[in-house]
Amino acid sequence: MTTVVTDEVRVVEVSVSGAPRRGVFSRLVSRLGNGTVQVVLALVALFWLVPVAGLLIASLRAESANTASGWWTIFTKPAELTLDNYAGLVANSAVWQSFLNTFYIAVPSTVLVVVMSALAAYALSWIDFPGRETLTVVVVGLLVMPVQVALIPVAKLFGALGLFGTITGVVLFHVAFGLPFAIFLLRNFFSGIPRDLIEAARMDGAREWVIFKRVVLPIGKPAIASLTIFQFLWVWNDLLVALVFADQDSAPITVALRAQLRQFGTNIDLLSTGAFLSMIVPLGVFLVFQKYFVQGVLAGSTK
Repeated sequence: MTTVVTDEVRVVEVSVSGAPRRGVFSRLVSRLGNGTVQVVLALVALFWLVPVAGLLIASLRAESANTASGWWTIFTKPAELTLDNYAGLVANSAVWQSFLNTFYIAVPSTVLVVVMSALAAYALSWIDFPGRETLTVVVVGLLVMPVQVALIPVAKLFGALGLFGTITGVVLFHVAFGLPFAIFLLRNFFSGIPRDLIEAARMDGAREWVIFKRVVLPIGKPAIASLTIFQFLWVWNDLLVALVFADQDSAPITVALRAQLRQFGTNIDLLSTGAFLSMIVPLGVFLVFQKYFVQGVLAGSTK
């Protein structure tokens, strides 16, 4: 007796008819046309730039002109524009020193957070060691801790160590509270790197530092750039931490402008000039790193 087994393969053809369903925005763009949409977006961008333009014009007008009329009258009186306000700002030693203090605080806080978080994120992503998962959970848990909770305990600690009222104390506080978010962001990005790439580098004899420098850092450039923007903007625009931990000699520009407003109240020429200079620096940082910004944010939020 002979048994014959026949395997039948059935081919099922599936036909898809019709174009994919488009969203409301895509249908609106197709009806209005790309040119109309671009004009609308340009008008929206100009609308959001109106406060920036007003601040710039106010910083270029004398105090008497700002008190007498609004900044929009400059279009009929362009002769009111002057650079005397910026010359006065440079001559004001307190405000100028606070502007320099902001650099002394923001730059080290940003560099330390980026470097330390990149190293920690690589270790939590690709190096096996005891307690790695527990440490990752601790880092995520620190994200929900508000800054206000630690102000008084850290102030007492800095007072005992002699760091209260110094730039070093302000930098250390920003670094401590910037690391949890920074590690979380970079770890999510680094863990998305293909494992085969890391294993191939290890099989070639590369040490962990070489893998981190030659493989991980070039791939992680978008996330690192996004983290740089986040950290720098947070530190540069900070007021609460500086009010608590900085004294008069180490105060940043935000504290100095607040003090000027409290003392004089109507010195719009000095306040507008200092506020515009305080705004233009982080805006320049964002424009430099903007091509990496969206990529880094999306990469850090998909894991």
